[in-house]
Amino acid sequence: MRQELTIYSISIGLALAVIMGAANVYLGLKVGMTVSASIPAAVVSLLILRGLLGRQSVLEANQAQTAASAGESLAAGIIFTMPALVLVGVWHEFDMMLTTLVALAGGLLGIVLMIPMRRVFVTAGSLPFPEGVACAAVLQTGQGAGDRDARQVVQGALFGFVFKALVSFVGVLKGTLEGAWLVGKSVVYLGSDLSVALLGVGMIVRLNIASLVFLGGGLGWLLTLPILSADISSPENPVERAYAVWSQQVRYIGVGAMVVGGVVTIGQVWSGLGEAVRALLPAARTGTRDGSQDMPLTWIGALTLGCLVLTGSVYFLFTGRVDVTLTATTIMFVMALFFTAVASYIVGLVGNSNSPVSGMTITTVLATGLMLVLFGFTGTTGMLAILGVAAVVCCTACTAGDVCNDLKTGQLVGALPRRQQIMQIGGVAVAALIMAPVLQLLHDYTPGGIGGKELAAPQAQLFASLARGFFGDGHLPWHLVGSGAVIGLVLVGADRLLARRGVAFRLHLMPVAVGMYLPFGLSVPIFLGGLLSALLHRQRPTPSETAASQPGVLLASGAIAGEALTGVGIALAASLGFSRLELGLPDGLQTGLSLVAVLAALLFFYQRSR
Repeated sequence: MRQELTIYSISIGLALAVIMGAANVYLGLKVGMTVSASIPAAVVSLLILRGLLGRQSVLEANQAQTAASAGESLAAGIIFTMPALVLVGVWHEFDMMLTTLVALAGGLLGIVLMIPMRRVFVTAGSLPFPEGVACAAVLQTGQGAGDRDARQVVQGALFGFVFKALVSFVGVLKGTLEGAWLVGKSVVYLGSDLSVALLGVGMIVRLNIASLVFLGGGLGWLLTLPILSADISSPENPVERAYAVWSQQVRYIGVGAMVVGGVVTIGQVWSGLGEAVRALLPAARTGTRDGSQDMPLTWIGALTLGCLVLTGSVYFLFTGRVDVTLTATTIMFVMALFFTAVASYIVGLVGNSNSPVSGMTITTVLATGLMLVLFGFTGTTGMLAILGVAAVVCCTACTAGDVCNDLKTGQLVGALPRRQQIMQIGGVAVAALIMAPVLQLLHDYTPGGIGGKELAAPQAQLFASLARGFFGDGHLPWHLVGSGAVIGLVLVGADRLLARRGVAFRLHLMPVAVGMYLPFGLSVPIFLGGLLSALLHRQRPTPSETAASQPGVLLASGAIAGEALTGVGIALAASLGFSRLELGLPDGLQTGLSLVAVLAALLFFYQRSR
C-alpha cells in the first residue's frame, strides 16, 4: 500500500507550512528575497519520520515537504504586495480577513491553473528542474546522509536562535555596527547588520548574486549618497542624515533600476511563454495517458470558479464598486493564467529560488496601472485595485512555480500527482491563516515597523511608490527614477556583453537594484556569506550544483529559519507584555562583543560547512 497522505505526513507537512511561511515572511520583509523551503523541509521530514517515528516512507516525507514549500511560496507572494496597502496609508493596520482571503485565493489559483500544465512541463517536457531534482535526491538518499544533514539544519537553527536572541531580546549584541562622518557638506556612511540569516542568504545565493547586492549597496550608499547629501543640512546627526537621504532620494534610484528590471522581465516572460506554447503543441499531438493522475477536471473547474468569486468579493470589499471589481477581476485572471505558464517554465529551467517573481509583479503593476488609468479610475480606488490585482497575481505565480517544482520531485520519487495537489491545497490553506497575524505582529513590535530600517520591505515599498505615482497625490522624483533607469540600462547592456563573451560572472539587474533599495548594512553580511560560499567551493572543486550536500546550504537554511522564527517570536512576546531585556552594557563593550560574535559566526559556518 502506498503510504503518502497519512496522519504523519499531513501533520508534519502542515506544521512545517506554518513554520516556513512565518520564517519567510520575516526574511522577505528584511532583505527582499526568500529561500526555497523544499530541501530543508525534506531533510527535517526525514528526520522526524525516520528518527523519531521509525517510518521509512520516502513518499510521506515528499508529501510533508510539498506542504511546507507551499507555505514558503505563499509568504513570498504576500510580503511583496500586501504591506504596500499599509505603506500608502490605505490601511492603518492589516485587515485580517481580506489579507487571508487574498492569500487563499491567489494560492489556490496558482495550484488549479498549474495542474493542467503538469503534462506539458513535468511529464512531456525536457526541462532540467534543478531544485526539483535536488529535492528528489535528498529524499532518495536520505537513508545514508540524512542524520548528518538533519544535524546541520538543527545546528543552524539553534545558532540562529541564540544569535537573534542576543541581539534583539537580551541586548548583549548590537543589531547594526554603523557610523557616518561629514566630509565637507557630504555624509559618508559605513555599516553592517549583525545577522546570521543574512550570512545564510549569501551562502545560498552564492557569490555572484551576493556581490551584485553589495554592488547595488555600494552604488547607492558609498557613491550616490555623499553626492546627494551635500544639498541636505538636516538632521544634524550624520547617521540620521544618511538614512534621511537614502529614504527620500537614493532608494528612488533603485526604483528606476527595478522598473527597468521589470520591463526586461517582460522579454523573458514572452520567451518563456513561447517555449511553453511550443512545449504544449507536441504534447497535445502525441497525447499523454496520465491525466487521471491529476485532480478531477470538475474539481479544478469548481475551484477555479470559487477563486474568481472569492477574488471578486475581495475587490468589491476593497473598492465598493461593481465596475472596478469586474475590471480588476478580469485583468487579474488573464495575468494569473499568463504568469502561471511563465513561472512554471522558468522554475523548470532555473529553479524556484531564481524565478523572477519581483519582475513579474512589477510588470503586473505597470500593466494594470495603465489599464485602470485608461478606464478612468483614480484616487484610493485605483490604488486598491492595482495593489489587489498585483497581490493575487504574485501569490498565483509564486505558488504555481512551487507546485511545478514539487510535482517534478514527486514524479522522480514515484508520488501520485493528485495526492500532492491535495497536499498543496492544505499547505496553502493553513499558511494563509497565519500571514496577516505575522505581518501585524512584525509591524507593531519591530522597531520602525514594516518599511523601517529592520524590515525594509523593498518590493512592497516599490509597489507603494508606483501606486502613489499612478493614483495618489504624492509624486515620484522622476529625475532620480530616471537616473536609476539609466543605470539599469547600462547594467543590462553590460550583462549581455558578458553573456556574449561567455563570462561566468553575470550582471543581473534585479539584485543590484534591490541592493540600492535596501539599507547598506544588509548587503554586507550577504556579501560575506557569498565569499564564504566561494571559499568552501574552492575546497570542493567539483560539487554538484543541484545537490543538497552543496557546502553550507542546509546549515544556512537552518540559521535563516532559526533567526526568522526568533524574530517573529520576540514580536509575539512583546505583544504579550514581555519587554526586551536591557543589561545596560557600555557601548564600547557591546561593540567589542558584537565584533567577536561576527567572527564566531563566520568560524561556525566555515567549520560546520566543511
